Amino acid sequence: MKLSSRINSRGDGVANDSKTGLPKIINRKMYNKVKSKIHLLLVERLDLATVTDLSAEELEIAIRNMLNEITLNEDLPLNSDERAMLISDLINEITGFGPLEEYLNDESVQDILVNGHGQVLVEKNGVLYPTQSQFRDDKHLMHVIDKIVSGVGRRVDESSPMVDARLPDGSRVNVIIPPLALDGPTMSIRKFGKHRLTGEDLMAKGAMGQGMFDFLAAAIKSKLNILVSGGTGAGKTTLLNVLGENIPDNERVITIEDSAELRLNLPHVVRLESRPPNIESRGEVTLTDLVKNSLRMRPDRIIVGETRGGEVMDMLQAMNTGHPGSMSTVHANSPKDALSRIEVMATMSSVAISEKALQTLVASALDILVQLSRLSDGKRRVVSISEITGVKDDLVTVKEIFVFEQSGVDEDGNVLGCFKATSVIPKSVKHILSSGIELDQGIFNKTWEIA
Repeated sequence: MKLSSRINSRGDGVANDSKTGLPKIINRKMYNKVKSKIHLLLVERLDLATVTDLSAEELEIAIRNMLNEITLNEDLPLNSDERAMLISDLINEITGFGPLEEYLNDESVQDILVNGHGQVLVEKNGVLYPTQSQFRDDKHLMHVIDKIVSGVGRRVDESSPMVDARLPDGSRVNVIIPPLALDGPTMSIRKFGKHRLTGEDLMAKGAMGQGMFDFLAAAIKSKLNILVSGGTGAGKTTLLNVLGENIPDNERVITIEDSAELRLNLPHVVRLESRPPNIESRGEVTLTDLVKNSLRMRPDRIIVGETRGGEVMDMLQAMNTGHPGSMSTVHANSPKDALSRIEVMATMSSVAISEKALQTLVASALDILVQLSRLSDGKRRVVSISEITGVKDDLVTVKEIFVFEQSGVDEDGNVLGCFKATSVIPKSVKHILSSGIELDQGIFNKTWEIA
């Protein structure tokens, strides 16, 4: 009886999910036993001295040919489909990232979550689904983790059990291992699609209305300072990438991030990335260090991927001293919370400043505040665009220009609503027009329905 027949006869498989396209669950114990046997035979036959001189493409071809030969010669309980799946899995083990490889190559997958070696989940269209994939054990999972983090000069072990890293395509990886993770190594991967999104893409997905994008594009071109706020997975970095497309080609842009995610399609971009301390607790380079150093690099604009500490003070000062048009993101659930967080983080710097002076600095440095939200249906939308107007009664004040008004939820769980202008004409319009940027002021009285 073939492997597939024995698996089906056990009754522990489920059919493909028509909505997600994820493959059915199979008997992993039996499958892994066969795969381990073939893997050992492959290692015995590989000439390591020869394969090290091969390119990645040549190595994959050589391994595939050898695996085909092994699976044909050995008396294995595999049909042609199972043999093809086995060969693909083993190639992924050797040249890629093992069980994760198929999801990394799947454009419809947005996030990959690994909860110990026995559970892998993926996010599609804003919804999490379990998968059939598993690692053999924690040692197997740690091997893949080490392969990822070592590729960008990071490390993860008991003395440094947390790490942010990235894959070659820019996808962000976060890892936490025992003793901090009680149920085994845990990893989350935020994927970056191969297709670079544009403003038209965001509007087609219902992320914002046409007039909202036109206003933000004009704000970028006229060098207004923009802060993008939102929760985890709300699309802050994606929006920064899209807005960055409106920066003129003749400007020098410096991006500063903990883990490089921004991919600006501009001719003059310098990308900087912070560095954690080494095993001897030396060599750390913080975001604050990079922001300070960037001021000596003759930037036209500075983009800080995510502000989370004392670097906020240096960023605010840069925005006020000759680097207009700069941008950053912050984790917050509302515009009010975003400004409060900025003030709190600024006090974490080594600069002593009074509360009133700090509020004045924030109000003069930031011009536009964009609030993103991931709604209950998994869709990401710009729920508010506000203008920072000054300080009143010891508070930094804002006026909403555009909002998303939710009207309900349909039978399929999709959030219903529209994008709406508040009829407030921002003071920054005068600055935009005086910069020679065209902007239809009729957008401040329009409503955009979601298709």
